[in-house]
Amino acid sequence: MEMKNLLGGGPLPFKKVWGNATALLSRYQKAWWIDVILLLGLVGLIFGMANVAREWTGVHRPKIDIDLSLWALPKYTFFSLCRGLLAYLISLVFTLVYAYWAAKDPVAEKVLIPLLDILQSIPVLTFMPPLVLALVYFFPTSNVGLELAAVIMMFTGQVWNMTFSLYQSLRTVPHHLEEAATVYRFNWFQKATKLELPFAAIGLVWNSMMSMAGGWFFLTVNEAFQLGDKDFRLPGLGSYMSVAVANGDWKAQVGAVVAMTLMIVALDQFLWRPLVVWAQKFRVEEGSAEDFMHSWFLDFLRRSQIFQLLEKLFHRKPAVAAPAAPAPAAPRPLGTLGFRLARGLSLVFFLALVAGLLYGAWKLLELFRQVDLPHLGLILGEAAATLGRVLAAVAVSALWTIPVGLWIGLSPRLSRIAQPIVQIVASFPAPMLFPIVLMVMKATGVALAWGSIFLMILGTQWYILFNVVAGAMAIPSDLRESAKMFHITGWRLFRKVLLPGIFPFLVTGMITAAGNAWNTSIVSEYVTDKGGQVLMTFGLGAQITDATNKADYPMLVASTVVMAFLVVSFNRLFWKRLYRLAEEKYALGK
Repeated sequence: MEMKNLLGGGPLPFKKVWGNATALLSRYQKAWWIDVILLLGLVGLIFGMANVAREWTGVHRPKIDIDLSLWALPKYTFFSLCRGLLAYLISLVFTLVYAYWAAKDPVAEKVLIPLLDILQSIPVLTFMPPLVLALVYFFPTSNVGLELAAVIMMFTGQVWNMTFSLYQSLRTVPHHLEEAATVYRFNWFQKATKLELPFAAIGLVWNSMMSMAGGWFFLTVNEAFQLGDKDFRLPGLGSYMSVAVANGDWKAQVGAVVAMTLMIVALDQFLWRPLVVWAQKFRVEEGSAEDFMHSWFLDFLRRSQIFQLLEKLFHRKPAVAAPAAPAPAAPRPLGTLGFRLARGLSLVFFLALVAGLLYGAWKLLELFRQVDLPHLGLILGEAAATLGRVLAAVAVSALWTIPVGLWIGLSPRLSRIAQPIVQIVASFPAPMLFPIVLMVMKATGVALAWGSIFLMILGTQWYILFNVVAGAMAIPSDLRESAKMFHITGWRLFRKVLLPGIFPFLVTGMITAAGNAWNTSIVSEYVTDKGGQVLMTFGLGAQITDATNKADYPMLVASTVVMAFLVVSFNRLFWKRLYRLAEEKYALGK
């Protein structure tokens, strides 16, 4: 049996027509089921967001009771997840604005980068009490103030390493790519979207994963905050774990650990793994592509008819093809009016920022002057002790994260296996494990003065690891192939190829790791064991926590100012030189 070919060229066999129709119908049916699943997921997400909105706008309760039953865990986990994702969106917007401003405005850069150093080093307990009280004052009849406070606290744990990563990438864009943008006469928006953001994508994605981990680190503090006799707890996974530890409920603690693990796995599979795979197309290389990672969920989305339609809408091809190679031309500058407007806005924001900083500094000075010399000497001694622990934590973290990060980043196959595991371990809030670590320390006779270094490492090491992995993945494969061709192996390969390739990322990782170690000192030098007993050691972090609990604001401010001064001084004298070395000598293409 035959069928006429409507396009001409003779008859088509019936079997071939039937086979093509069957294949087309089968593909449509699969896509149809995918779209149904996506729509059901979207409906479930909308329903969940409605519950979150109801929680935000509900009547403010002076005290909240946390239900420790396992049935309450899914709801609490979803609440914490929504706060973390909202904080990440705010962090991403802040990163794009702040990093571009610092990288493109040389005058503002002299204030913005030191300010970033200060902000990442200020412990959450320093500004959490006034922030919570202020937001509760502005929203006295609903939970909006408390919810915003928790989101902002997570934001402060996420944003700094993302901003440093984008800033470092913008400062190390290869010269030949800059020249290509000039040849194609890109304006500022085209240059940002077609060159700078794609170049920074790999580092930004990996630092985004680390940012979520940083946000979860203080989850128990953010959601279970109490100030004196006032209860500011919120329903969530952090408050659930805090109450479970306080009550000694091991069943609830294990349930919280399992819920946290499942949430991290879900985030990895549905968000971070697709983003990591998507970012691979922005690698800077001229050789052939290697065996890249894959994401089942990204493949799932690409088979969806809805997803394909959206992709066509946002990526329409021009009706007339562009010329293959435009002739070199002078760069097309931003119009005079637009340039003046941009510079004027930058100057206005800069002056407003400086005015705000001066006002804040004056207010802090008023509190700082209430601290006498003996207490100030005590704070300086505690600062020296904490500085030693911070440097030790960063050094020990670098010893294992550099080789392991290179091992993971240089092997796509290993990365497919290791990335979810590392993401789970790094994202798990280390304070939830502190009771177990304290039991081991007590059994082995390790004092908190030394054990606090290990507690810092639990939250610090991942900043270096994630940046090293991102740096290793960004090394062009043709560069590694050239090294193999010339038989460069072992230590020589590490010193001549790998270390220079990851150096800008490594500097970013170590800076953010050091800042996080200072911040982590408030929970590693002042801890509570499972019996409710407070353990503290001589250090600046313990002083800040103790001053917060006692509402001793002069000591709290003085300790925070000393910590910020140490961080900025160390960054200016040491890390800035490494940054300059990364920009001038070790950046790809420079």
